[in-house]
Amino acid sequence: MPDLSAPDAIVVGSGPNGLAAAITLARAGRSVNVFEAKETAGGGCRSGELTLPGFVHDVCSAVHPLGVGSPFFRSLPLEEHGLTWVHPEVPLAHPLDDGTAVVLERSVEATADSLGRDAAAYRKLMIPLVRDWDKLASQLLGPLLRVPRHPLALARFGLRAVRSARGLAEGMFEGERARALFAGLAAHSILPLEQPFTATFGLIMGAAGHALGWPVARRGSQSIADALASYLRSLGGEIITGRTIESLDDLPPASAFLLDVTPRQVIRIAGQRLPRGYQRKLARYRYGPAAFKVDFALDGPIPWKAEACGRAGTVHIGGTLAEIADGERAVARGEPPERPYVLVAQQSLFDPARAPEGKHTVWAYCHVPNGSTVDMTERIEAQIERFAPGFRERVMGRSVLSPPGLERYNENYVGGDIAGGAHDGLQLFLRPTVGMVPYATPARGIYICSSSTPPGAGVHGMCGYFAARAALRRDLAKHTRQRSPASADSR
Repeated sequence: MPDLSAPDAIVVGSGPNGLAAAITLARAGRSVNVFEAKETAGGGCRSGELTLPGFVHDVCSAVHPLGVGSPFFRSLPLEEHGLTWVHPEVPLAHPLDDGTAVVLERSVEATADSLGRDAAAYRKLMIPLVRDWDKLASQLLGPLLRVPRHPLALARFGLRAVRSARGLAEGMFEGERARALFAGLAAHSILPLEQPFTATFGLIMGAAGHALGWPVARRGSQSIADALASYLRSLGGEIITGRTIESLDDLPPASAFLLDVTPRQVIRIAGQRLPRGYQRKLARYRYGPAAFKVDFALDGPIPWKAEACGRAGTVHIGGTLAEIADGERAVARGEPPERPYVLVAQQSLFDPARAPEGKHTVWAYCHVPNGSTVDMTERIEAQIERFAPGFRERVMGRSVLSPPGLERYNENYVGGDIAGGAHDGLQLFLRPTVGMVPYATPARGIYICSSSTPPGAGVHGMCGYFAARAALRRDLAKHTRQRSPASADSR
């Protein structure tokens, strides 16, 4: 048994951000233990047979443009630890009621060519973003309050990003096809499309699709967590599963504690060591709308009207810009939409390890108000059936996760919020509170490394990376254990 009594640092939570924080510390030569409440590491990156034996479903996150593009993940030898990215033929399709679909191809030119009179506008919008992707990613996937390395690229992005998604789509595009495509991309914000900065999400998701693709992990998203955990162990880090941490007093002493949890759990776990004023700030942190998720086991692929949907790893279902906007406004009002915007992933079309031969898995969710108890299964199925008549006849089994079910599965999903908090207003940039170092709390040695810190939601590990770098500067600088070249942090 390893000696867990006195590590340099302890991480609570083994989601991608918690594991990223632990790896960053271990690469810098620090000893680190990770404590996880579940029996396996992973957080939002877990997979399992949720419907029928032999059908492997992603429990939460499923498609990973920011995973394959993460500057931190790219610095790690994750392929050597079992991670393989699978790229569908096309990243995204968006079916319409006329029986066709708008397709986001890897090529900007090919995508633009399908948009008719909006082709030139689409090129004008996306080509600079794709050209500047590496520059933008290094800035956008991190804290706001730092000197930009590429100010011109960031300024060009910012001029578009400050707008509402609806304003940008209607201002730039004349036709419904381009507007619908951008609306589906921007609706990943889980916000009304009329709000400022919602264009940010559409720009990032679209540019990432062109620059990187929207891949899935072979054999399930659990493979991402497994690769991170394997690499951490190769560096000497320890992962202790099946241990729910109710208080920092439950843990061995350490110089730094990094919490891969949201503000609500930070207050519970570390509240006795935090100033009351800071606790009040955390208590004001706002959680966003929820997800309602259904996984399907099918006896064949989804019978899409539009053939192009069968070439896509992800399908956005919601029709026109106006329909998607109406649905997201309803969610913001506290009303489950009658015709929800549905995100569909059909991983087994491109990863045969997900299902028995000839069978398929489907991952689908829609947005609902936080804490909603309304069963959206029928509405999700109706939206898929609308664009794929005969879908229901292929369903062999289904698994449903409502917002309360999501929170029971992972208490970080407060009210079913899978994004670690709302991404609107100042909270889009300044998470969880206003501060020069958002990861550090006022208490010595206590840090937050979850998606409730910048850059927010997504499987990219950047929240954990930056939190660990803050801990290394502030509380672990004097710990200079001998490092081998393989474990040195090269960033």
